[in-house]
Amino acid sequence: MTPRPSPQTNSPAPRSPSDLPILNRLGPLRRFAEIGIAGYPRETRIRLAIINVMALLIAFTSLTYVATYASFGAMKYWPLIAANLVLVAIALLAPLAHRINDVAAMILIWVAEYAALFFFVRELGHNSGIQLNYIIGAAVAFAICGIGHIRLVVAAVLSGLALHLAAWFLYPPGSARIAADPALLHNLYISSAVTTFGIVALVVGYALNKADRARAEADRLLANILPEPVIDRLKSDPAERIADAVPDASVLFSDVVGFTALSKELGAARTVEILDGLVTEFDRLAAEHGVEKIKTIGDGYMAVAGVSRAQEDHCQRLARLALALPKVVASLSEAHDVELRIRIGIARGPVMAGVIGADKFSYDVWGETVNYAARLESHSLPGEIQVSAAVCAALGDKFLLTERGPVSIKGVGTRETWFLIEEAGPAPDAKA
Repeated sequence: MTPRPSPQTNSPAPRSPSDLPILNRLGPLRRFAEIGIAGYPRETRIRLAIINVMALLIAFTSLTYVATYASFGAMKYWPLIAANLVLVAIALLAPLAHRINDVAAMILIWVAEYAALFFFVRELGHNSGIQLNYIIGAAVAFAICGIGHIRLVVAAVLSGLALHLAAWFLYPPGSARIAADPALLHNLYISSAVTTFGIVALVVGYALNKADRARAEADRLLANILPEPVIDRLKSDPAERIADAVPDASVLFSDVVGFTALSKELGAARTVEILDGLVTEFDRLAAEHGVEKIKTIGDGYMAVAGVSRAQEDHCQRLARLALALPKVVASLSEAHDVELRIRIGIARGPVMAGVIGADKFSYDVWGETVNYAARLESHSLPGEIQVSAAVCAALGDKFLLTERGPVSIKGVGTRETWFLIEEAGPAPDAKA
């Protein structure tokens, strides 16, 4: 149960209820839906807005019953008219209960509705079908409160079931205190049945829609963490440990030269702005060329090709990505009036890949080829793309490369390396 937040002098002002997009769909009901919900967390405000709208619908429905009973005889049905008017008052005042806590209004409405329904069945007998409305209480409890208030939901369901059964067995037609017109009883039974089936259908539809949206959001988040083939494998067998040995793949590392020192001058806001623009464009290009981003570490960027899915041209894909990255850096440098240059390294060979971690899991790639690509990047030159002999051989005459010669690489030894200059011919469709 969430207590009503108390104002604090130094705390930021609560966000306006109007920041909830769902309220924009309510039209003239919006003002009533906003009563008493300010100051609560966003998800709670959504729930309270729904409760307010539900209270307004209860008031409207009760008024229609007042008119119905009055049309059959106000003097004869005055107890039912009075009870419905009390329900109208309680429903319209229910939003004020939000000042107590986030469930006070819901409890008030449930108690009033349950008591009123029992009273109506006692007056008219169970042939009126009014006891069917207890089913609505159970359905709405799940839809609005959910697992967050499971005890309240269980109490609403069990008490509604008990009252439904009690109303049926205690008040058969012969026990009715009011000898109601058959036409009125038929009217009440039909309206109760239609309302019950309609509300249950709406609640089920709402729950399914919410589940679909949650599933889509989860899939979207997974897609930002894991490659699509890995997601498919996890969905088909969640218990499967994703651990692959890939005999041939390509690995790219890049780093923006001098960015760490420059960030001290830029400040946090501009640093994040530039990095966000950089990584966003890198991600877009990675997707365009059909390669997989593995991770970023500050201004460093790692991508692979041919790991989670087989790609015969994995080396060419990474080469095309590498050639596009300096243009992004140059464009951002001009836009932000800073001097940035990128350094890139690409290696080819066997790697291992898998999903590691439990709570904050990630898809990672490791092995000697990964270490070599990182060393090629760190031993490269600003503005250059340094590649290994295996990459040079794979690119062949489709790309223009210049030999750098033997380079002493820490942890690897002396190796022959090349600088990738440009693609020799037009690039094919990267996603083909």
